[in-house]
Amino acid sequence: MRPLKTLQKLYDEESQVVITEKGSPPRALFYGEGFLQEDLPVGTRVIFPRPPLEGVPNVKAAIRWAINHPEGMDPLHALLKPGMRLTCVIDDISVPLPPMVTPDVRQSILEVVLELCADSGVDDVHLVIANALHRRMTEGEMKRMVGEKIFDAYYPDRYYNHDAEDPDGITELERTSHNEVVAVNRRVAESDLIVYVNINFVPMNGGHKSMGTGVTNYASLRHHHNPKTIRESDSYMEPKASALYTKNSRIGTVIDKSLKVFHIETTLNNRMFGAPTDFLAKKEEDYTEADRLKFQALRFTLSKLPRAAARKVLNAIPAPYDVTGVFAGATEPTHAKTLEQSWKQYVVPVEGQSDIVIFPIPFVSPYSVNSILNPLLVQVMGLGYFYNLNRGVPLVKKGGVLILLHPAYDEFDPVQHPSYIEFFHRLLPETRDSMKLEHKYEKEFAENPSYVHLYRKGNAYHGVHPFYMWYWGENGRQHVGKVIVAGAENNHVPALLGWDRTDTLSEAIEEARGFMGRSASISLLRIAPTVMVDVK
Repeated sequence: MRPLKTLQKLYDEESQVVITEKGSPPRALFYGEGFLQEDLPVGTRVIFPRPPLEGVPNVKAAIRWAINHPEGMDPLHALLKPGMRLTCVIDDISVPLPPMVTPDVRQSILEVVLELCADSGVDDVHLVIANALHRRMTEGEMKRMVGEKIFDAYYPDRYYNHDAEDPDGITELERTSHNEVVAVNRRVAESDLIVYVNINFVPMNGGHKSMGTGVTNYASLRHHHNPKTIRESDSYMEPKASALYTKNSRIGTVIDKSLKVFHIETTLNNRMFGAPTDFLAKKEEDYTEADRLKFQALRFTLSKLPRAAARKVLNAIPAPYDVTGVFAGATEPTHAKTLEQSWKQYVVPVEGQSDIVIFPIPFVSPYSVNSILNPLLVQVMGLGYFYNLNRGVPLVKKGGVLILLHPAYDEFDPVQHPSYIEFFHRLLPETRDSMKLEHKYEKEFAENPSYVHLYRKGNAYHGVHPFYMWYWGENGRQHVGKVIVAGAENNHVPALLGWDRTDTLSEAIEEARGFMGRSASISLLRIAPTVMVDVK
């Protein structure tokens, strides 16, 4: 029998790291639109998210305090002048995931800001969604984000999506010291004051990225959305002296020099699941009998639904996130406060890297809200975002194995992702080399008139967007020795992505051990809710 102290080390109610032993419960793991229930090998390290931080007691009060006590700028009320032109730039639907229970915090911020504008005699106000080369948000999504009252007052003439392809709607500022194009939305550039309304779901947005990415165009984005920059950036989840962060900062510095931008940034906790699915945020050791029954019922129901129906059910469940912080003012000092609060929620310290790391891939990504997690998005979730959920050192060792849990189906949304279909079925059979893809095909897709039209007039991601999704997986591809997708329902999707496939997780672990050695260490990152590792 193990000593009591050893057992306490293996499982501590307050610890977010659990070592699997004989008798440990099976794990409830996301598998696309469904769930797996898996027993893991003894010794597997399971890393759980931190419990949700407490939210601020009064969101509106926190917003008012922040804009009255900003970082490095005068209070917002002191910046407002009668007759001025003001534009509120708003983060788009890609965050948070899933969309939060209403009222969305962006609505709460806008209600405070717009009331202050009205009291200050500021009538020329536009609301611009910072969708960059993402798809345009639909009318229903736009209404849900800001609430019916604001929507009715501003849509469509004064509340609209940014259009990166509008020839008259973009203006160039001065270039950076490295001759990088700095282009922004013309209405934004011609405003006396810009209020940026941000949500920090994980520490990968906000700061200089907000303006420099959200309301720009392809000519500017290509300076940092490219494989060379990604390869020179150890992690794009944490600001640091890397190529990606440096280029974003150079562009953002020019914007701050040319325009007056007042940032309002917010942080959320990771309360992703409300009743009746709140058990999904628990350690399985803490499941009650009722939790186990609810999980089995959910798993059974989703398994019997057609995939499209299961996807619709899951997308319809909003997340009851709480706002844990509101910070306002100048770009860099405001974002520093935001990051400090974000680390408290997301970062879990762990000891050492693992030879084999398992990532359960859920049904949603920043680019598949109300849509399909197609193969390119599965790739970016595994080798891009989840691989980079760290503070500089990946959880998986160099040359190690990543195991992804997902059906890897060959399904695409022709409305939202038309250029993805061509990229996947035409380009990947020729090459998976990011540099070749960039030099030979990127411009063709970026300037394709059909894709430009679908981006501008429909709800499609820009023609170049699948290239960015492939590039974001560059560091993961360069780092790992093998990727196995467990539970893949076909052979050709993993093959096109350069991955192995197995029918089950157990088979994937056996193959990974054959590659890394029988004594290979294994970690499972128990996503979702969101968790980041700080590997020591």
